[in-house]
Amino acid sequence: MKICFVAHFAYGALTGDPRGHVGGVERQTALMARWLADRGHEVSVTTWSEGPPEDEILDGIRIVKICPASAGLPGVRFVHPRWTGLNAALARANADLYYQNCAEAVTGQVALWARRHDRRFVYSVASDPECDATLPILGSIRERVLYRYGLKRAHAIITQTHHQQQMLQSGFGLTGTVLPMPSEVLSALPLAQLEAHRPARAEVLWIGRLAPVKDVGLYIDVARRLPEITFHLVGGADQDRDYAESMQARAGAVANMRVHGKLDRPAVLELIRSSGVLCCTSVYEGFPNTFLEAWAHGVPVVSTVDPDSLLTTHDLGRHARDAAGLAAHVQSLVNDPQTRSRLAHNAWRYYHTTHHLDSAMPRIEALLNQVIHN
Repeated sequence: MKICFVAHFAYGALTGDPRGHVGGVERQTALMARWLADRGHEVSVTTWSEGPPEDEILDGIRIVKICPASAGLPGVRFVHPRWTGLNAALARANADLYYQNCAEAVTGQVALWARRHDRRFVYSVASDPECDATLPILGSIRERVLYRYGLKRAHAIITQTHHQQQMLQSGFGLTGTVLPMPSEVLSALPLAQLEAHRPARAEVLWIGRLAPVKDVGLYIDVARRLPEITFHLVGGADQDRDYAESMQARAGAVANMRVHGKLDRPAVLELIRSSGVLCCTSVYEGFPNTFLEAWAHGVPVVSTVDPDSLLTTHDLGRHARDAAGLAAHVQSLVNDPQTRSRLAHNAWRYYHTTHHLDSAMPRIEALLNQVIHN
C-alpha cells in the first residue's frame, strides 16, 4: 500500500525538532506513519518546508516538502505557492491513498487533486465541531466551501466517537466509521510501578494549548476552590498570546498552582506519571490525546467533555460541566486512594486493549486497504 499523510505541521513530530509546532494531531500522524512503514507500506508525509529544502527520508518515511509556511505574498499566497506547492508535493508522493486530518481548506484541496488523478482520499475527524453542519470553527467562506467539498468526496471518513458519527450523519448525510485513535507511550511502566512512583498526596495536572477553547480560567477556578491540593498547568501560547499571558499571570497568583509553561515530551510524561488526576476544562474536544497519555499511565480523568460517555460507562474518570462539579470530583479522588486506584486500573487496561498502537492500528490499516481495493 502506498499512502501519503497530508500534515503541514508534522515535520517537528517526524524529526523530533522541538522548535516547530507539535500538537496531538502531528504526534499521531508521525506514530501512524512509522507503524505503517514498519509494516512494509510505502509511506510519505507532506509538510511545510522545514529543515533542508529538498525532500527527505527518515525512518523509512518520505517527507515531501510543500513550501515554507511564510512563503508568498499576502493575498495571493493561498494559491501560490501554498496550493501549487501542495499539488506538486501530492504528485511527488505518488500514493494510492491520501489521508488528511482536521477541518480546513486543505481538505478540499487534497480531495480535488485525488479526484483529478484517480486516487483515494480518506478524511479523519479531529474534533466534534467538524461534524457540525454550521462549521463554527471555520471562519471564512473559502474554508467552508473547500472543507465541505472535501468531506463529501472522501472515499471514507474516520470518526473518533459514535457521537461524531451521529453528528456527521445528521449534519451532512454522510457515514463515518468509528475507529479508536492510536497512541503509544514508550515510557509507560507496569501499573504497580506507576502507582508506587506517585506522591503520597495526589496532585492534579492540566495539559494543553493556552487557548480560549481550552478554558484555562475554569481550571484556575477549580484550583482556587481546593487550596490544599497542588495543581499543575502545562502549556504554551496558541495564536492568542494575550490570552495565554493573562492566564499564566492569573495562575501564577494562585498559591497552590505550579505554572510550567511549554515543556518537552519527557518532562510532560514525567509530570503525567507523578500525577493522580488529569483535569480537562475544554469547551469541546474530539478524543484528546492527553486522555490516552493519562490512561496509559493509569491516571484517571476529570473533565468537562466525556467522549461517548467513556469516563462514566467504563469508570475511567469523572465528568462535570462547571467549577463546582469538577472541584468536587477532584477532591473526592484525591481524598479516596482506593477509588482512585480502581479508576487507574480501569484506565490502564482500557488504554492497552483499545488505543495502544498495536491494538488500534490494524483496524486503521484494514480500512485503508479496503478503500484502496474497492
